[in-house]
Amino acid sequence: MKKTLISLAVFSIYQIAYADEGMWMPQQLPQVAKQLKAAGLKLDPATLTKLTEFPMGAIVSLGGCSASFVSPQGLVITNHHCVYGSVAYNSKPENNLLANGFYAKTLDEELPASPGSRVFVTKDVINVSNKIIDKNVAKLTGKSRVDAIEKNSKAIVAECEKDAGHRCNVYPYYGGLEFYLIKQMEIRDVRLVHAPPEGVGKFGGDTDNWMWPRHTGDYGFYRAYVSKDGKAADYSKDNVPYVPKFHLKLAKEGVKEGDFVMALGYPGRTNRHRLPSEVSHTFDWSYPAFVKSSGESLAIIAKETANDPDAKLKYASQVAGINNYYKNRQGMLDSYAGSDFLARKTKEHDALKSWVNANPARAKEYAQDIAQIEQLIAKRDALEKNEFYLDRSFPRLLNSARVLYRLANENLKPDAERKSGYQVRDLPRIKAGVEAVERSYVESVDKALVLNNLKQYVAQPAAERNPNFDAAIGIKDGMSESDLKTLLDQIYAGSKLNDKATRTAWLTRTPTEFASSSDSFIKAAAAMYESSLKREAEEEELSGNIQQAYANYMKAKIAFMQSKGQAVYPDANSTLRVTFGNIAGRDHGTADGLAWTAFTTVDGIPPKATGSGEFNAPANELAAIKARDFGVYADAKLKTVPVDYLATLDITGGNSGSAALNSKAELIGLAFDGTLDSIISDWDFNKANTRSIQVDIRYILWNMKHVEKYDRLIKEMNAE
Repeated sequence: MKKTLISLAVFSIYQIAYADEGMWMPQQLPQVAKQLKAAGLKLDPATLTKLTEFPMGAIVSLGGCSASFVSPQGLVITNHHCVYGSVAYNSKPENNLLANGFYAKTLDEELPASPGSRVFVTKDVINVSNKIIDKNVAKLTGKSRVDAIEKNSKAIVAECEKDAGHRCNVYPYYGGLEFYLIKQMEIRDVRLVHAPPEGVGKFGGDTDNWMWPRHTGDYGFYRAYVSKDGKAADYSKDNVPYVPKFHLKLAKEGVKEGDFVMALGYPGRTNRHRLPSEVSHTFDWSYPAFVKSSGESLAIIAKETANDPDAKLKYASQVAGINNYYKNRQGMLDSYAGSDFLARKTKEHDALKSWVNANPARAKEYAQDIAQIEQLIAKRDALEKNEFYLDRSFPRLLNSARVLYRLANENLKPDAERKSGYQVRDLPRIKAGVEAVERSYVESVDKALVLNNLKQYVAQPAAERNPNFDAAIGIKDGMSESDLKTLLDQIYAGSKLNDKATRTAWLTRTPTEFASSSDSFIKAAAAMYESSLKREAEEEELSGNIQQAYANYMKAKIAFMQSKGQAVYPDANSTLRVTFGNIAGRDHGTADGLAWTAFTTVDGIPPKATGSGEFNAPANELAAIKARDFGVYADAKLKTVPVDYLATLDITGGNSGSAALNSKAELIGLAFDGTLDSIISDWDFNKANTRSIQVDIRYILWNMKHVEKYDRLIKEMNAE
């Protein structure tokens, strides 16, 4: 793979990094070979760099979660909360798969996953930095720079996607200093195979989320299907299971504290290279505002769906997602409060600036961009504050109408000139989004959520509101809650977009047809279109300037850290990464001050089981525990079945479902969470506190064989 000079410089210092810290790009692993071996890896680290070989060839993305192939028939294992949306999509009040679980006894019984579900198999990673920021782009600023980067990216992607059935994307690294093309096979026929009951897969619910000790069986199974000739294809009864080149083998031996473990997956985002001003804005304003808004949304959904089982099912996945981020952000705020994180960040940043200014050549290369990036970020943060309630005040169907109207306008252009996100390659995703409304939307719930945010938006001074939005919706100064409710009743009543057939028909209509429509949401979308384009252009002007300055800031930071002998790995960005460490408890807990053991076991389930709500363990599981019916899955030392275990892995959102592998790259569990006081590691890694939580493969297999009496998949995975 071609590397930029800065990459080579970074690679030369990786060997001194802590084994437990870092979300490594696979091609970087030979540079930390000594640490991998010291931690316990028995494989040659070089084998982990080959994306189409074992074990990397078995690791897949679900587009938000991680997963892996575990059989030659395209069987995919991931977390329960990653298949949760598909379980909810297929649930009805009379057949509540969320509560009861789902088990396909044959291939024919496997159910289509929720619309838009995908399995992405990484095929290639190519450094395209010099093609994205070529000599001409390097001279540009603002929106012109954004447009040129987008143009180059689209050209590279279009060439890559000439290989039908593949999805290609260009990802920035190090704040836009480098760019890589990621090529993935996009498997579109995804089916739900197995999900345990909520009393297993979500045992402990939101109460135990981010907590330890944990007894959650967070696992589920999909299957990838393709056409008979092995190509990616839309759902069809004629499709056959995908045959992956490689799949993971399940460990025959259990793990113990101190054992080597690595997680392979697609972490979403970390923020360890952020500036002090970004830390301050995030923790002093952005996260508190998010927590407040999320709490309000959860309360509203609970109230509006209390007496409607079908509505509750439709919003179950959304509630789970909000709850997860709500507790995550609050946990970060709690860890941040009273810490010296901002002070340390400020000290580090001041040291960087002093180092830059101590040398005329460095000052000439970096000083101006470091000063500029601070100003540009302050402007961006101010815009986020100003538009916080505006962005949350759009009815869901109005947002759908805006997407559909933008699509109609972009369809008038040649595909290469369309805005990213509205090209031919994006149509399946847009169509899936339109269809998914059917099983995830209730008008009364949506209206209540919008009303709550609209009240707070309208309370802002007129100068801080968006006049185009106000005019399109009918907002006027001094409107009361009653006025707003009446207004929303009229807008919702004036639209037929809640009907699936009506909604879908707009996918192929022209701007002229939109302009002549009397549908209230369509009319509002059309009225806001020009203003939205202007707002987008202003945001891109700022974004282009930030990209330029941030890339040079990161170049300075890498050089500065290298001068001190410190490693620099890129922040997570939803691309394939590897993290490694060891199974380990903690000699201190959180507020209770108690030590944490590395494992929890099934013996901890009955004392928690209440028979209802979040701790409603299935009766057959409790019976198996009482009978000590453990088979081969009992740990020799623990004398019972392990449920979850702690490890020193560096993970974040997106790592959910990541394969946890032992020293021989055998599957020993699935990463699914972290502990509450360590989730601030997204910003500030703390080796002493940071612990990931994995569900033990022994618990998964025990549940399937001894509790559910469902061993078809066990045989398929050769895990008997």
